[in-house]
Amino acid sequence: MTSSREDRRAADVATGDWLKGAAVYHIYVRSFQDSTGNGTGDLRGVLDRLPHIVSLGADAIWLSPFYVSPMEDMGYDIADHCNVDPLFGTLDDFDALVSAAHGAGLKVMTDLVFSHTSDRHAWFQESSTNRTNAKADWYVWADPKPDGTPPNNWLSIAGGSAWTWNRDRAQYYLHDFLPSQPSLDFSNEAVRHSLLDIARFWVERGVDAFRLDTLNSYFHDRELRDNPPLPSEEGAQMPKPNPFWQQLHLYDRAQLGDLGPLENFVAAVETLGASTVVGEIGNRLKARDGQVLAHCYTYCLPRVGFDAGDMRKLLDDVVDQSPDGRIAWAFSNHDTARHVSRFGGHGEEAAAVARLCVALLTCLPGAIMLYQGEELGLGEAEIPYKFLRDPLGLAFWPELRGRDGCRTPMPWDADAENGGFSIGESWLPVQVDHLERSVARQVEDPASVLAFYREALAFRKQCTALREGDFTLDDSDDAVLAFTRLAGAERIVAIFNMSRESAFFEPKGGITAVDTAHVLDGSAMPAGAHFEFPPFGYFVGRL
Repeated sequence: MTSSREDRRAADVATGDWLKGAAVYHIYVRSFQDSTGNGTGDLRGVLDRLPHIVSLGADAIWLSPFYVSPMEDMGYDIADHCNVDPLFGTLDDFDALVSAAHGAGLKVMTDLVFSHTSDRHAWFQESSTNRTNAKADWYVWADPKPDGTPPNNWLSIAGGSAWTWNRDRAQYYLHDFLPSQPSLDFSNEAVRHSLLDIARFWVERGVDAFRLDTLNSYFHDRELRDNPPLPSEEGAQMPKPNPFWQQLHLYDRAQLGDLGPLENFVAAVETLGASTVVGEIGNRLKARDGQVLAHCYTYCLPRVGFDAGDMRKLLDDVVDQSPDGRIAWAFSNHDTARHVSRFGGHGEEAAAVARLCVALLTCLPGAIMLYQGEELGLGEAEIPYKFLRDPLGLAFWPELRGRDGCRTPMPWDADAENGGFSIGESWLPVQVDHLERSVARQVEDPASVLAFYREALAFRKQCTALREGDFTLDDSDDAVLAFTRLAGAERIVAIFNMSRESAFFEPKGGITAVDTAHVLDGSAMPAGAHFEFPPFGYFVGRL
């Protein structure tokens, strides 16, 4: 086992796969820092706040889309992949940010949104004119059924049919999201070559890594077969306002046989000089012949409940599917309600949940993604309908409130206008309860959530076992999650009480001694041969 791990480690160094073991700070640019006073965050604002990220102990930054866009889906509807939208600055601003990040020891990762474009993109403008132009087959087009209705029953996650009629071609085009986001046909080799050119453009400007957005949407069933309904017992647990969740998405998402072109594409991107590619593909980690497709940015943690049994099963499944450790874990992101609120924490309990979550995250194999504001223990914001900007929230309010609640501006200074985010009216309102958790309020407080994040990331960097070691789950009851990380002679034990009640846990083989010099701050210490954990208590250290 040791030799194979050392072989993998040597291969990672040889290929420049720095992401394994890295901590990546996820920036939603629109809400991070406004440098112009127009109420919207921008690239210069990110540059201004780099010291915060460096002080946190992150290894890299990940930027949400900043490309030219009509902004109908907040920038994920791209009209020009090779330029910066004026809302966020200029290419010179991007170059300055990359240079400063590299100078501070940070890698830079950006989003590549290649499953679709904006309907205002030049490619779609040409493709939609007729059926014979040079880009006629660059998007997914299909004839109507004999009765004029869409080709099948596929639904858009934004609501309604996934097909929209185009009069010029007398055909429907596919869109997994808004009608203004037509789906590219990734199986088209010319499309892939053009997308590769886009990746090359950004690598040449210094980008170190990419996240491939919505990887499941790159392919679809070529026969356009109808999706079956979700089994009734599963459908009963899904949100009812959006009928998208009542289908079993067998045919409108990536098929296993389609992964060959995607594997080749990922390999081609990496040969450009981007040291790694992260695919947003949920927990579908295996490609053909059991090979792992790049790093997989998993949705597993956002979707799992705060339950030790569920978490144990999930970790077992995902780690088993990714023996090379090519996983990118996250509890929160720009599309998911903040995890402190999802797990029900309030007040001091919220801070305890925040600490436990980052302690757990820093012990997992692979890369970890930290979403802006979670290092402050921020909960989900309450946004009145009149302020909503997210098209999903606008479509399904009030049952589904959309993604604006996790996208509100960063609170930098409770005593400054708009929490220090902007001197103008911010694009989403700054949350009053977030101000009490501002960076300025926490930065000098050794007992703050922010201070603990710094300690947890520093502890991870000190422990080879946490960054590179083997992962073994331990037997435990439904309240306690326990596992070990092992690299050579270094053995780190990680135990988490994921409940609001006190918990008892005795490690297999008992406890001989604790290396008190290598224990994460705040860990509950053993009482004899066992641990007695307070609610949301944990132990991370060398035994």
